[in-house]
Amino acid sequence: MSHRRVESLWMKHLCAGDVEESQGLVPRDELAECSCDSPPDEDSGPLQRPKISTWEAGWNITNAIQGLFVLSLPFALHQSGYVGLIVLISAALICSYTGKILVSCLYEEDESGCPVRVRNTYEDIADACCGNICPGVGGKLVNAAQVVELTMTCLLYLVVGSNLMCHSLSFLPMTPATCSVITFLILLPCMLIRDLRAVSRLSFLCSLAQFLITFMVIGYCLGQSARWAGRGLSAVAVDFDGFQVSVGVIIFSYTSQIYLPPLEESMTDRRDFSRMMDCTHALACVLKTAFSLLAFLTWGEETKEVITDNLPAAVSMMVNVCMLVKALLSYPLPFYAAAEILQNSVLKTDTSSGDVTERQTLLLRASLLILILVMSLYVPHFSLLMGLTGSVTGALMTLMLPALFHLQLKWTQLHITHKLLDVMILLLGCFCSISGLICSIKRIITAFGDK
Repeated sequence: MSHRRVESLWMKHLCAGDVEESQGLVPRDELAECSCDSPPDEDSGPLQRPKISTWEAGWNITNAIQGLFVLSLPFALHQSGYVGLIVLISAALICSYTGKILVSCLYEEDESGCPVRVRNTYEDIADACCGNICPGVGGKLVNAAQVVELTMTCLLYLVVGSNLMCHSLSFLPMTPATCSVITFLILLPCMLIRDLRAVSRLSFLCSLAQFLITFMVIGYCLGQSARWAGRGLSAVAVDFDGFQVSVGVIIFSYTSQIYLPPLEESMTDRRDFSRMMDCTHALACVLKTAFSLLAFLTWGEETKEVITDNLPAAVSMMVNVCMLVKALLSYPLPFYAAAEILQNSVLKTDTSSGDVTERQTLLLRASLLILILVMSLYVPHFSLLMGLTGSVTGALMTLMLPALFHLQLKWTQLHITHKLLDVMILLLGCFCSISGLICSIKRIITAFGDK
């Protein structure tokens, strides 16, 4: 992921079809599959980054979009009714689309109309868009937003992991602080992860844990099908604030855009990226919709904010153990991404070069780990802070910036339908960000007022 390094990547020799023909929701002239006379140019030398397969990339995306948020989706569906069901399906399509157009902004066409990868990071895209107005500022702001979002995600997994450890090992005399320290020690080896291959293996195990959680809850709900009679979703969401929060939970449960530029760069065959995004988001949509709908039909108006609170003790214990494993295995992906961004920004060099000493790298990663631990122990009203951060950076990085950058960099190549779609997503991101910000601030004021 060298900063501002132009990587001559030939992904197509002759692009077939109309220049405005679509592959999914992305124009074919940006991410189409074409063959080349010679293989893509890759980094050479002993410091070449290890590549990952399409399957491994898919596990990383699945890990990102099949997170712990899924346990709150039945309650979100309870608050939003049929509209929430539509949002649940639409969010998968929108987030898959914004991920693909973000990656398409890494490429420019050469004289023969073939895409060449001229940018490597989210920061490079922002700098390309803001270069004429405020050179360098756009990239720094994007980097800051990414680090905040990723750090808060790591913090979420550490706090959730610590709480689950306390509940799972309640027979042992351990305080929450002790559980946090133990969880921190378990996650300490994350400092040694230097490439996406190790993260992909952990993501595979993490996805298995997530599937196990989903199938256990779905299996229990199917066994309670006799209770479904007379229970149905509301046609209209009555509580606007509740619906607003539900939309935020649903949209942010599909976010993975922060990971996509380095992930696509590490793929052995980048032509499979678009298809991989479609498959992972389609699978997530099916599982999340089935999970949410069956859980609501089982408990109806009694659906709790976290669905494990509705489960019997025995099933809840098994789900909690799987959630603990899921939280611990989910941590390395956002930590790796945050460490890479900080290393490129703070140490002012590329992680694949030999300019960074091992001592500097370990010191930076250890500092990040300790910072996350301290925040987990002392930050008050964590859930409210997480909601505030997610409302601002989540909508910004997932919806607004990909659409804005795509419009600016690909304007002359886009059909009018794609331009309108990008504008609609941009407006949706603005609405989610502003409304989520207002809602979060109101709840923070209420919390401190009660205190």
